[in-house]
Amino acid sequence: MKLSPLYLQWREEAFREGEQKGIQQAMKQAIQQGMQQGMRLMLESMLEVQFGEIDEALSQIVEPLSQLPAKESTQLILQLSREELLAQFSG
Repeated sequence: MKLSPLYLQWREEAFREGEQKGIQQAMKQAIQQGMQQGMRLMLESMLEVQFGEIDEALSQIVEPLSQLPAKESTQLILQLSREELLAQFSG
């Protein structure tokens, strides 16, 4: 069965468009993951500078801190004591 040139062209364009959208989505996801990882590293660094070695308790609050706006998480780390910060994110 011979397919029409118009159909073949449409199919090729649809394939390329789908491929391009997939690439764009993958790039967007990779950028977002990179930004999240960078935020976590920055928060871990701030916690280490402020409170010394990051123990299990402090490592547990990195993810919740990373969900806050950067300014808010920075203020919490700089203004609260270790105990207050841990209490802020417990239960």
